[in-house]
Amino acid sequence: MMSTFVKVIVIGAGNRGKNYAEFATINPVRMQVVGVADPRTFAQKNLQKRHQIPDENTFSDWRQVADREKFADAVFICTPDRLHRDPAVALAKKGYHILLEKPMAVTEEECTEIVETCITSGVMLMVCHVLRYDPLISKIKELIDHGAVGDVMHIQHLEPVGFYHFAHSFVRGNWRNEAQSSFALLAKSCHDLDLIHHWTGGRRCIKISSFGSLNHFRKENKPVGAADRCLDCLVEKTCPYSACKIYLDRVKQGHVGWPVSVICSSSVPDIESVTEALRNGPYGRCVYECDNNVCSNQVVNIEFEGGLTVAFSMVAFTEEICQRKTSIYGSKGELTYDGNRIRVFDFLTKKTTLHSSESSAPESFAMAGHGNADYHLVDAFISAVASADPSLIHSGPEETLASHRLVFLAERARLENRVVFCGPHQEQNE
Repeated sequence: MMSTFVKVIVIGAGNRGKNYAEFATINPVRMQVVGVADPRTFAQKNLQKRHQIPDENTFSDWRQVADREKFADAVFICTPDRLHRDPAVALAKKGYHILLEKPMAVTEEECTEIVETCITSGVMLMVCHVLRYDPLISKIKELIDHGAVGDVMHIQHLEPVGFYHFAHSFVRGNWRNEAQSSFALLAKSCHDLDLIHHWTGGRRCIKISSFGSLNHFRKENKPVGAADRCLDCLVEKTCPYSACKIYLDRVKQGHVGWPVSVICSSSVPDIESVTEALRNGPYGRCVYECDNNVCSNQVVNIEFEGGLTVAFSMVAFTEEICQRKTSIYGSKGELTYDGNRIRVFDFLTKKTTLHSSESSAPESFAMAGHGNADYHLVDAFISAVASADPSLIHSGPEETLASHRLVFLAERARLENRVVFCGPHQEQNE
């Protein structure tokens, strides 16, 4: 019998794992963090102290968790992208319900293996497509299903990554190099392709194309007189991507959350530790002297069955950070979403209706990223596990695998410079 609260082990105590685990401090009668695995001593001990985890349940490797008798109900797997498949498969086989950070894995084959293992092991799988759980974004699907715009004909969707967010994560950071993580469309925009798949009602993709490349953040664009590190650079003050501006200026103003918290993996961020990280670590490098190779801008065009068309754009060079913009055009009306509210224009009445939403998420979660969606995601997972009701999970195995396949198809179309025609389950020959 399951206890009154859900016992969770956090695998990967970085930014995402730490944030999801905070649900336990807000709702201790519903969730308890009973174990942590992370090779980084500082991150491991931080989470241990925060949740009063006993020493015998702290590990430097997730395999030590797998070797133990099952001692919790679920695991939060928040390891780097290329380290998702192995712990997900092994721990599902042990009987743990799985909350898995997106992307599910870095190849279609690995994603399929995770899904099949969770199904055959009889455990629930939630992939962290957090935007599915944002109350306002959830309302878009509700309005579509209630016929607010009639039959959906076309969707335009934009992900503005943000100029310094891209420099932090995809030029200097963990997702800068495909061989070390994954390609940009999977790492950053699988959220968006998942939403598009969701809004189309799971219609079959007929054909897909994609174009994109790495622009600007290349060695040939390095300014004259620029140094290899921002701390040593004579032209740093004229560079919007300066590490001094992104990190050092922020910590001087007392801001120690993201992205500053990411660059000090073994200490609390302060002026001294941030300066040291910029002097010797990857985040202090000139953005024109990094080993980055992922796309900075990409478009994806899709035709779904029934003639529904989609145009998606991801772009690094924006003021707003991840504040998605969506327009959905239907036979009876038009829906637009600007990140703050939804506007629906009715063709018959020529009236506009505005929609907003309320959230019960505490401010600490809203400040951590993704607005309040992280809180609602964990809330849904814990409720599903506690009640043994997988219907509470909106980003489960089969639907997430289907939306991930769209991402893999789009990247294949980009790399092969062609339109990919799709069969019921997979790519067909052109």
